[in-house]
Amino acid sequence: MIKFVGSFETVKSLPNSHFAEYAFIGRSNVGKSSLINAIVGQPIARTSNTPGRTQSLNLFNLDDRIMIVDLPGYGYARVSKTDAMRWLMRLEEYLLNRRQLKLLFVLIDSRIGVKDADLDLMDFCDANAIPYQVVYTKKDKKVREAKQVEIKHTDHGAMVPEVLQTSAEKKTGLETIRGTLGIK
Repeated sequence: MIKFVGSFETVKSLPNSHFAEYAFIGRSNVGKSSLINAIVGQPIARTSNTPGRTQSLNLFNLDDRIMIVDLPGYGYARVSKTDAMRWLMRLEEYLLNRRQLKLLFVLIDSRIGVKDADLDLMDFCDANAIPYQVVYTKKDKKVREAKQVEIKHTDHGAMVPEVLQTSAEKKTGLETIRGTLGIK
């Protein structure tokens, strides 16, 4: 059973639970909420065609054993520089201080490929020993940018070696994430 715990504006306002947390992050419009919904098999995360709709830290309790965290996206969402900086500071605080965080899923749109903002996040995680797994989304869509940077786990010390390829629409490539979360 999946239960929405709440939307939180600050890291300090998050519940102090003993459940392991698995967080999802990516550039705005990467398909984060759609992927979360596909993984759990029901529409728990709010989806939108407008980049930057997820603005809070959204927590979902899965079977009273883990928490799924839907983090705000980064990149081209139309928000003020002040809001963007506040989101960045909140993200850094969450990643550096949330002892419940077990793994961060870094989502990358397979049509576009890895961008500087993604590499910056990965470098931050590497420098701070925050474990993460790269997940390409929208593998069922046509590639827009033919020349893409290849991500190698050997270049990133905190990265899980396997790079995942997923499609929320076609429900493909979800098994590894489900296994990590303990979903059958």
